[in-house]
Amino acid sequence: MTLQELVNRAASLYSDRKAIWFDECNDKPPAFYTYATVIKLATELTAFLQKHCCQQGKCEIGLYCYPGINLPSWILGILQVPAAYAPIDPDAPPMLTTYFMKKSSLQYILVENDKINKFQTSHVGYFCHNSSTIEHTGLTLFQMSSSNADLNSQVDDVKRKYEPFKAMGNLQPGYSVCPDQTEGKTSEGGYMNVGQKYSLAYVLHTSGTTGIPKIVRVPHKCIVPNIQHLKSLFQITQDDVLFLASPLTFDPSVVELFIALTSGASILVVPNAVKMMPVELSAALFHRHHVTVLQATPTLLRRFGAHIIKSTVLSANTSLRVLALGGETFPALSLLKSWKHEENKTNIFNLYGITEVSSWATCYKIPEEVFSADLRSDLPVPLGSPLLGTEVEVRDTNGSAILDGEGQIFIGGEERICFLDDEITVPLGTMRETGDFVRVENAKLFFLGRKDNQIKRHGKRFNIECLQQAAEDLCQVEACAATWYQQEKLILFVVPKDDLEERETLKELQKCLPAYAVPDELVLVKALPLTSHGKVDISELNKIYQNHLNSRRRDSKLSGAEELWERLQYLWKSLLGLDDSTRISKDGVFLYSGGDSLKALRFCEEIEMLVGKAVPGLLEVILSCSIEEVYRHILKILFPDEDKLMNYDNVLKRKLSGNGGEEFYGKYTKLTSERDLEVASGLYSFIALRRGNHFFSVNFTVSFMQPSNTVQVGVELLQQPSFLHFMTAGVMKSPAQGYELENRNLTAENKANKTDCCSVQQIHAECSHVTTPELALCIRWKSDTRKCVDASPLVIVPSKEEVSAAVYVGSHSHAMQAIDLDLGEIKWEKTLGDHIESSACISKCGNFIVVGCYDGLAYVLQSSDGEIYWTFVTEDAVKSSAVLDPSSGLVYIGSHDQHVYALDIYKKACVWKLHCEGGAVFSSPCLSSLPHHLYVATLGGLLLAVNPVTGNKIWKSFLGKPLFSSPHCNEKYVYVGCVDGNLYCHTHSGEKVWQFSTNGPVFSSPCISSLTKQEIFFGSHDCFIYCCNMEEGNLLWKFKATSSVYGTPFVFQSDELKNKILLAAISTDGNVWILNAKNGREEGRDKLPGEVFSSPVVWGTKLVVGCRNDYVYCLDLHITGKKMNSC
Repeated sequence: MTLQELVNRAASLYSDRKAIWFDECNDKPPAFYTYATVIKLATELTAFLQKHCCQQGKCEIGLYCYPGINLPSWILGILQVPAAYAPIDPDAPPMLTTYFMKKSSLQYILVENDKINKFQTSHVGYFCHNSSTIEHTGLTLFQMSSSNADLNSQVDDVKRKYEPFKAMGNLQPGYSVCPDQTEGKTSEGGYMNVGQKYSLAYVLHTSGTTGIPKIVRVPHKCIVPNIQHLKSLFQITQDDVLFLASPLTFDPSVVELFIALTSGASILVVPNAVKMMPVELSAALFHRHHVTVLQATPTLLRRFGAHIIKSTVLSANTSLRVLALGGETFPALSLLKSWKHEENKTNIFNLYGITEVSSWATCYKIPEEVFSADLRSDLPVPLGSPLLGTEVEVRDTNGSAILDGEGQIFIGGEERICFLDDEITVPLGTMRETGDFVRVENAKLFFLGRKDNQIKRHGKRFNIECLQQAAEDLCQVEACAATWYQQEKLILFVVPKDDLEERETLKELQKCLPAYAVPDELVLVKALPLTSHGKVDISELNKIYQNHLNSRRRDSKLSGAEELWERLQYLWKSLLGLDDSTRISKDGVFLYSGGDSLKALRFCEEIEMLVGKAVPGLLEVILSCSIEEVYRHILKILFPDEDKLMNYDNVLKRKLSGNGGEEFYGKYTKLTSERDLEVASGLYSFIALRRGNHFFSVNFTVSFMQPSNTVQVGVELLQQPSFLHFMTAGVMKSPAQGYELENRNLTAENKANKTDCCSVQQIHAECSHVTTPELALCIRWKSDTRKCVDASPLVIVPSKEEVSAAVYVGSHSHAMQAIDLDLGEIKWEKTLGDHIESSACISKCGNFIVVGCYDGLAYVLQSSDGEIYWTFVTEDAVKSSAVLDPSSGLVYIGSHDQHVYALDIYKKACVWKLHCEGGAVFSSPCLSSLPHHLYVATLGGLLLAVNPVTGNKIWKSFLGKPLFSSPHCNEKYVYVGCVDGNLYCHTHSGEKVWQFSTNGPVFSSPCISSLTKQEIFFGSHDCFIYCCNMEEGNLLWKFKATSSVYGTPFVFQSDELKNKILLAAISTDGNVWILNAKNGREEGRDKLPGEVFSSPVVWGTKLVVGCRNDYVYCLDLHITGKKMNSC
């Protein structure tokens, strides 16, 4: 059975159905041909070709055209001669197309009429013009000229051009060129002969990425089983619409065309230019033509962008029934889950194959249950089962077949045979080497990478796809590709998903990759360049990097010694992963500051790139001397007349103030904002604690003294802004420590006296670390979440003694955990759809928690067991943490889709949503009871006051720079930090009252507590923790930490800690600081074994915080010498 016989059979059954749609995506209506019309035009072309083409021996006819309305009839017309069609891309380099035509020995070329000039100018003298133009088909026949000496010369040029890539090429995995080796005959006797009459269907060439392009001749017997089996797997019917996504020179196009045309289905064709326009393409595919089957490379799919994929391609009501991805490494399941709407019914397949055994070899259908929230999404995807007539073997380096372990995959079959280059006969059952390595486990194959992508770097051999896969797992990365530039530098190209900071991304990669696999450089690109086959174009990426280098060289001219010192500091910090605000001691030694030999090599290369010349002896100086000596060494060579070293502090101050944090703020999109969320019915008594001293209490009868009146702490608490934050965990003794939870009054008079005697005596004082702290910290427990914990914890303390307190926190592993506060035991764990940086909040009734997720959902989970009660869908990642209105029970949450939402979780409904004028909502909203305002801060620099009932804007203040900090308010003012380095104070009517300036961006949210009455606390990128007066914004004290402070401080008090009013704050290097809240003196200190972006929450003497070493920590605080039993 041949391809043309299958098409003719379908056409006889469905003659009046539409075979092809051609949509130019302009003002013209789409054009179509029925099956009857396609067959009629094909028959006319066949008759012409039979008349004018000599058919002695095998007949192969070139087709030089763009895809259009006539494409099926042209291909079918050639096949019916019978002849093999050989597609030629008019946009391919003339040298490559000429090589293909000569190497294939093509005697005839059909050229689309409006491409004749292009064809003739690209191939002058190689072909003579047959004057017979074929009527009605738009084609002209050219015949090979008898004299082709110049053509032979061009063939040699192609060989010279492509030969070097054999040694260094970066072949994309899965669907590409094979190495030269071919496994010989594996079955007894029998050969397939290329000259067998009418046996060939089409002729292609490989891309030449890793060597000279190969010619691949494909018999009908090889491709027809592919078509038949995939039709069955995809359950194709005459009602389907398939899209011709692949270029004709890429053999998946054969699958797309003939799956449709042999089933009575329709094929949709659009101009090549439209394929590069995501909005126009998605409109054509899914709104106008309702495409049901899409076969594409993962890179081509990513071209749509996450928003279109989620809102259209894989939406709940998409027309797409089948999505088949192949030709490259299959995307991570976590990424697919983030794209796929929970109600989407699209069947997704992983296809694998090589051009040399055209077209696909294996297929795996992703089980629907994989996309449920309950299952892990970090599992690898198998290649699947062999397709009809295909045999797959995995062999070790000795050529022996293996059933378990790692090896190279070989593909073949009794008749799944193609002819490569000059092959005349091929033994039946030949197995082709793929160059792809897999892991065999439980009879399943898992793709590891291409042999061609293995490199040896710093003495270690590894596959650069490991780097690509690690980078794709990062939340800031939309797509990426790596290249081994000139076999010297490992470069990672990244299409950023959100604001992305290069230094932060490299730090993330360093955590999950060995040193030899960390890229030398990260280059941001708007989109990955594609080959005509829809794969990443490595040669174009290398050109982009070369242009990047040239640009850097132009920009790197140094004006003098001062600029050299400034640039040197920047490189030092960048390579060591230090924050921009970190001060560098002139005595700092690279190896003692976190560097190693590999980083020293990179430092040396970067310096020589900077100065534009080799610096003799530089590496030795870097390895053994201080940064000042490195600077002087370079200075002697560049500026021999400048031997005076400038003042380092002045240079650094100018650099920091000049940046204002703007250059680097993008990396802090990983910071989390903490707010409570609540949803449910049926009340019980509890206290909820969140970062920054946000408390919420239900039926908890603890009384507090404000200056002259007693306030009952209950649901009413959040309706009185001045009392929002004065509830302190310290007054409730933890049952785990042998005490009972008591409902009692605080003796406010005693606390007031203590406050008086601790009055601030050193206004504007810069506090230093004490040598003998009174408090010690030790780890009570830690819980492994398997990935970074950037979210801040929510602590729920029930009033019932028999019910234990719980910590709720999410992780980058997609896991949400509920942990026993006292014992550290996991009560439950729930896997959500993507990274979790949002902090949970409790519902009004306490039966639910609400948390945002990177998959664009706000999840409402049962607080008792983590089961999903409801999910609300936004249009982008939800990093914001929700806040509860205790009077109405509504929950407010922001999204990166630039909206804030009011949700009624009991009715499972969105009450209103508000567009925030162009800025994503990263931080958490803040609710004020009197006046009843909702405050929302955006990355567009807007602070908005919103009516919580109607969603109408009340006022807005434009602060000019992104707001990652969450607003916080009391009864008079609302406060928010900004990356311009300021903390701003506004009245509830929107007037700016004051601003306090720091020397770095402020990502920390302000902390307010009634325990300290008039003080407001926050951290800054400049490494200081600040305490200011709430009324005037005057500095009361500041404390120098050891690195930037991104998290929000927490004020607390405990009888067991001498009733001091204390402040917990954590710097990003993991240092936990316990300060005297009244004067900023250090009272205690500990160090966590990882970076910290989470904010601490304290209950009694227990401090809970997340860490980037994958753990949630609970630390016990105790007075020095009185160590807790749990420690």
